[in-house]
Amino acid sequence: MTEPRTGLQARLGYRGPVVRDLRESLTAAGALAEGDGFAPQADDVFDEELDAAVKSFQQDRGLLVDGIVGPWTFAALDAAKWRMGDRLLRHSPGHLLRGDDVMELQERLFGLGFHPGRIDGMFGPDTEGAVRAFQRGVGLVVDGEVGPATLRAFTDLRRSVAGGSSLSLRERELVRRSGHRLAGRTVVLDPGHGGEDPGAVAHGVVEAEVVHDIATRIEGRLSAHGANVVYTRTRFTSAGDDEARASFANDCAADIVLSLHCDTADQQDASGVATFFFGQKRFGAWSAVGEQLADLIQRETVARTALADCRSHARSWKLLQATRMPAVRIEAGYVSNPEDAARLRAASFRDDIAEGIVVALQRLYLGEHDTSATGMLQLGDLRKVLEEMAG
Repeated sequence: MTEPRTGLQARLGYRGPVVRDLRESLTAAGALAEGDGFAPQADDVFDEELDAAVKSFQQDRGLLVDGIVGPWTFAALDAAKWRMGDRLLRHSPGHLLRGDDVMELQERLFGLGFHPGRIDGMFGPDTEGAVRAFQRGVGLVVDGEVGPATLRAFTDLRRSVAGGSSLSLRERELVRRSGHRLAGRTVVLDPGHGGEDPGAVAHGVVEAEVVHDIATRIEGRLSAHGANVVYTRTRFTSAGDDEARASFANDCAADIVLSLHCDTADQQDASGVATFFFGQKRFGAWSAVGEQLADLIQRETVARTALADCRSHARSWKLLQATRMPAVRIEAGYVSNPEDAARLRAASFRDDIAEGIVVALQRLYLGEHDTSATGMLQLGDLRKVLEEMAG
């Protein structure tokens, strides 16, 4: 998994004026100490000190730690430069303000008992609604904008309450109250790539084709349980970039988003399955339900397929961050690995992956009523469990 290969990419050994700007951005973000790696004659060279600072920043921000500064890392650096109070914050449909200042605002709103949606660093309609509720509560002009007067009110009412814990509890409670069945839920299936972008290609496996096939197998199982399934793309088209896919899922008011991919690496011995959910430790930005579902999918898939367990990981990738509902990205095997690729070519193997994902999703909604061993349940068994609970 790498950053999209679009636009400028800077990495170790790169030379150019953008490196000077990169040093300044990393210094402002606290990942590079003032003066570190600054040799006047070479500050436009991407050297080892800068490489270490980039990797440290990527680790802190929940990005892939590869030392390559591409679109995602550039976007995270831009977000890191803002502090609450640096600018007027307001909701601008179609051009959402993003940054650490928005994330800090969302954390403060949660700490004071207002609910701006997920702590994701994007000033959307939910955040505007929470700001308006706060302004109404403290007797300010209710305009949804965070200017000097609203900032002063936040300072006066500041509490040492961790917003992330409140968000996690609220997210889990919403799932608990929603019932145990898959029937009636809307699940967005996002097969990666598509259209002119085939994704990873190796050993006779085309990522875009394989993940779309897995998606159809997931759809069949979910539909049999009464769930509503929506695709972000067709077999021959693309859904656009991650932000467009997230916007589509939000417009569908989905309950869950499942993004399907296969991985690739320069080394053929890299193999296995990994899952990813939204999370970065800064400001308590974390999807508790996303983490739970990612872990369930990981365990069910490993148990059924014997793929190497590459575990679940928190990431701040655009699709995971911008969706208003829990989203999980699944990297099901490496097409660059001959053994993984051979498995992915087999229909029965793709069935096993689909079965594991749907069982994991049903187990998420069973909650404390789920006492079964991982990898042992089939969907028919779960149907019996639900019938017994209803009885």
